[in-house]
Amino acid sequence: MNDHNVKVTTPVPPATTGEGQSPSQNPVTSITDSKPESNDDFEMEQCLLYHKRISSPDYLHTVSLTELYDTAYPPKLQIIDSLLCSGAYLFAGAPKVGKSFFMAQLGYHVSNGIALWDYPVHKGTVLYLALEDVYTRLQKRLSRIFGTDGTDGFYFATHSKILGGGLDGQLEKFTREYPDTKLIIIDTLQKIREFGGEKGSYANDYEVVTQLKKLADKHNICILLVHHTRKQGAEDCFETISGTNGLLGAADGAFIIHKEKRTDNKAVLDVVGRDQQDQRLHLLFDRERCVWQLTETETDLWVEPTDPLLEAVAGVVTPDNPEWSGSASELVALLHGFDIQPNVLTRRLNVNADRLWNEHNIRIDNTRTHAGRTVKLTLDSSTV
Repeated sequence: MNDHNVKVTTPVPPATTGEGQSPSQNPVTSITDSKPESNDDFEMEQCLLYHKRISSPDYLHTVSLTELYDTAYPPKLQIIDSLLCSGAYLFAGAPKVGKSFFMAQLGYHVSNGIALWDYPVHKGTVLYLALEDVYTRLQKRLSRIFGTDGTDGFYFATHSKILGGGLDGQLEKFTREYPDTKLIIIDTLQKIREFGGEKGSYANDYEVVTQLKKLADKHNICILLVHHTRKQGAEDCFETISGTNGLLGAADGAFIIHKEKRTDNKAVLDVVGRDQQDQRLHLLFDRERCVWQLTETETDLWVEPTDPLLEAVAGVVTPDNPEWSGSASELVALLHGFDIQPNVLTRRLNVNADRLWNEHNIRIDNTRTHAGRTVKLTLDSSTV
């Protein structure tokens, strides 16, 4: 399994985008609709034309295929390699199946940066909204699982406001106070939903998850929503998620934990998502320690073959010299043995920005000046 480490780059003014690219996660540089620099009369005129165009009520933000390739977009942040990424995810199962134990285990591993089974974990602050619990139960449960060694990066709340009633403000404030936040667990989704209205409709289900996804994408964190499955079975286990398909439709992915019998200590965890491969994991619940253990994986994860070009680019920056910037032509000159045009190189790097992060801990940024386009490579040496 590859060790993935990613980091978000600085966004630019928001623009509506398609699936997989949230309005808040904007490209590092936008070409057609980027604000022109106003250093002379000509550029001032272009700046005015730009503002006039985007202020039109009929304005529709579009990008061409060429612009798409020429833009470096921030990649998804890996929370748990090949298992959990930034975005909004559902974690569903029958009542009392062991979901809360799993959430406690997950939060502890992420807050401490401890591998979960065979999956590398990237350390960050965790907020666990245990809205069906009390602090005394949490205290006993966690001490039974992990002993009495504490961690300052794992925070709990047993009460919160609801979505549309102040929850978004509470979560925004938490992420500002703890900028290294990687995971927010909401246990359960039902506890933070508004009362009344069109609850239970596809539109309402879709909107609930969409609101939380916007927040997750804005801060490049994962919001994990604990939810229930219905009693009726289905050929596709993801169709047993309580509610309409709007929940899964708006989410970036979902986990379903299910048992053949409620009294069993064995369970199956099915995983599906936009940014990770579908998986089926077999788990065993250790009743003495109250933790889930991985016993078998049915799915062999596909690993992308090594890209020699990315390997060569990765060699340009080192822990001693973690930053490099220059033109694409200058970068080509450093890559001995590669016959590639500068614009093709830039596009290859843009398309593979996620691999540069995940495999080499390198961020790529593109900026445009009067002299042309500048490429900047930055090594995140803290993860090397």
